[in-house]
Amino acid sequence: MILIILAAITSRAFCQQPSSQSSAPGAPTPPDQAQTPSPTTPPGQDQGTPPDQTKPQEQNPSIAAQAENAALEPVRIFNLLEKKSIVFPDIAATETALTPMQKFKLFVDNTISVHTILAAMAGSALTQADNAPTGFGQGWGAYGKRFSTSMARDASGEFFGTFILASALHEDPRFFPLYKPAFKSSLKYSVRCLFITRNDDGERVKNISGLAGPLMGEALANVYWPDRNRSVLDTLSRYGVDLLSHAAGNMVRQYWPVIFAKVQQKQQLGDHH
Repeated sequence: MILIILAAITSRAFCQQPSSQSSAPGAPTPPDQAQTPSPTTPPGQDQGTPPDQTKPQEQNPSIAAQAENAALEPVRIFNLLEKKSIVFPDIAATETALTPMQKFKLFVDNTISVHTILAAMAGSALTQADNAPTGFGQGWGAYGKRFSTSMARDASGEFFGTFILASALHEDPRFFPLYKPAFKSSLKYSVRCLFITRNDDGERVKNISGLAGPLMGEALANVYWPDRNRSVLDTLSRYGVDLLSHAAGNMVRQYWPVIFAKVQQKQQLGDHH
């Protein structure tokens, strides 16, 4: 019995000896219990600090973010023209279809826009130099007649094409520029827009309003045109010039958002300096 009690006391003391040795100050650590650094902890970093996983994302934007920014570039360009341009009011800044009242306002804006006035001034000077039409003669009074009739012809064509026919046929009379246009593609697109346009649903249709509107305007111009210049051939000649000028105007409209964006950037840089 005494032997059993002594064995139990010896066994209990033996089991408590490692814990007492490890808790003693300055006690050496057994080799099998030596601490090893965590393989997940980078050198030179505290164990309690998690690794910085946000730096790679900040330095290298994701491909999805870059694609999203590229997709928004055309939208940013069109947003520059959200406020209706006094130079080219018919450049589309939104995909939303126009109501008949908005088409009427567009007809008014196009009639008194900067590009219409400048084109009438330049065209009147050229026809004055060519003495066409001959019934107007020469001098400042003749130039005034050419300028006023040019503005009236354009207003008539805009009224019939941009408002009346576009509303009745549900066609969109605006110009939708290409994004990052090349010269050849812009030239083809500018000519094609004379014959193809969009309807109010965004589908491609024949540009009846854009073709018939100027023709109706030139037919109405014979009311105030000189008597000697009211023939069918004269009317068709003026109509042909209208189509050529519209194609040239489409080329300028095509690059106008790009030009406008560069002007805005220069103004912003000037404000910062």
